[in-house]
Amino acid sequence: MDPLICLQSVGKRYRSARSFVTVLENFDFAVERGEFLAVMGPSGAGKTTLLNLIGGLDRPDGGKVTVADTWLDRLDQHALTRWRAGHVGFVFQSHYLMPMLTAADNVALPLMLTRLSRKARREKVATALARVGLVDRAGHWPGQLSGGQQQRVGIARALIANAPILLCDEPTAGLDRAAADLVLDLLRDLSAEGLTVVMVTHDPLAAAFAHRRFELQAPA
Repeated sequence: MDPLICLQSVGKRYRSARSFVTVLENFDFAVERGEFLAVMGPSGAGKTTLLNLIGGLDRPDGGKVTVADTWLDRLDQHALTRWRAGHVGFVFQSHYLMPMLTAADNVALPLMLTRLSRKARREKVATALARVGLVDRAGHWPGQLSGGQQQRVGIARALIANAPILLCDEPTAGLDRAAADLVLDLLRDLSAEGLTVVMVTHDPLAAAFAHRRFELQAPA
């Protein structure tokens, strides 16, 4: 086994008003390349914390986090930001689309600080929208799109940098069943193309689309 994502003996705690709250303790976790993994568990079990550790948005208090052959704990903040831009795409429950930008312009946002030409950016945006089945909605404003379509625009934006890992935090929450299934079908197809997908969800129907389900337990 050669996992793309590996957490070894990881600990993470947060300061509350008067003490520390332990979220993860001596925690081991691994995800294979190309796997579609659903992470489930009660509130407070550390599901979002786990995504933040994998994506380099948070650091462990102990243990080792290795992603795509990089030991994240050893990177300074600047190097971590550069690494994250090329290795991880994020999809959230809230789509975080800019209402004054079209679907295409929202997808293009991560490319604005690159040296790509305008033509190259347009081509990458068209490819990303094609992957999520929304080429015909490129010129639409977010308010003209359904919730499921907005989420697929968010996925296209996460794919624009060709990162090998997609981290999804409750990507189908708030969607009706039909729209949710379209999003989940898309995530499963992306995994079949070689993308590694880690999805946090409370929905067992959503988890059924994944290759494997991982249950987190709330700390005692």
